[in-house]
Amino acid sequence: MAASAAGDAVFRSIKASNSVSDEQLSILHFLYGKNFERAMRILDQGGVQRIVGIPSGRAVYQVAGESKNSDQYLCFAEHHCTCYAFFYETVNRV
Repeated sequence: MAASAAGDAVFRSIKASNSVSDEQLSILHFLYGKNFERAMRILDQGGVQRIVGIPSGRAVYQVAGESKNSDQYLCFAEHHCTCYAFFYETVNRV
């Protein structure tokens, strides 16, 4: 639970400043390990698209998976993702 609160605090700080420091990246890597590394690789490769609904303005993210079969996943910020990692790391632990 403390790790989740620490991660949330770092994400809020990043959102407020609209930038990411090396220290914040280090903290996130410590908290999320391999999942963080995978997410950064996907971001670096341009595998995330933000889709905004009209007229609501609500956003969903389409994320390309790392596997060779190029699965696409839908992620609702702060709530849910259809990828296997979310299921095994979040839903399965409850």
